[in-house]
Amino acid sequence: MIENFKGKRVLILSPHTDDAELGCGGLISRLVMEKVDIFWIVFSTAKESVPEGMAENTLQLEFINVVSHLGLSNSQYKVYDFKVRRLMEHRQDVLDILVNAKKEFNPQIVLGPSLNDYHQDHIAVSNEMVRAFKSSATILSYELPWNHLKFEHQLFIKISKEELDQKIEMLKFYKSQFSIRRNYFSEQFIEGLARTRAAQINEEFAEAFEIVKMII
Repeated sequence: MIENFKGKRVLILSPHTDDAELGCGGLISRLVMEKVDIFWIVFSTAKESVPEGMAENTLQLEFINVVSHLGLSNSQYKVYDFKVRRLMEHRQDVLDILVNAKKEFNPQIVLGPSLNDYHQDHIAVSNEMVRAFKSSATILSYELPWNHLKFEHQLFIKISKEELDQKIEMLKFYKSQFSIRRNYFSEQFIEGLARTRAAQINEEFAEAFEIVKMII
């Protein structure tokens, strides 16, 4: 499956600054190493949820540290500042942003949150993702288990130890989330989930995705 990413334009969607790294950081690491043409959109920097005592732009700066670490240029990502937990009120704005990305970047593959994700901001992005790209791109949803009651593991992508380590390094930039003890940021959780998904395909490490639409 990973061969299908080579030579393609891949759009990555993060309702909040850390979502895509958590959901598919291993794949993102692979795409960067393979020099795949990617564009990454973040819809909320969640400044209203920044831990007490930290600057309100902390999560935005942490995300910028991630993309700088990956070697992405300023033209490869866009960060918006919608209020956290209020994206449902801005669904048309979200759709407009995605339609504009469709026109300007014309992705062939879109990575975004699951339609089975119960976070209100993730629901808004996943639904508008489908509306914008249902007829033009392969759409794959990444896994965030703490937000799901179910997740249909239709696609497993093997990742290497190096790619898993890179995912963990990306998440270490989110010091604000470690400060409030987000357990799903821990190295033990990230590696454990990667091993669990890999066990389902007799590999060492993997990430799982739902296939919303596949164009081959």
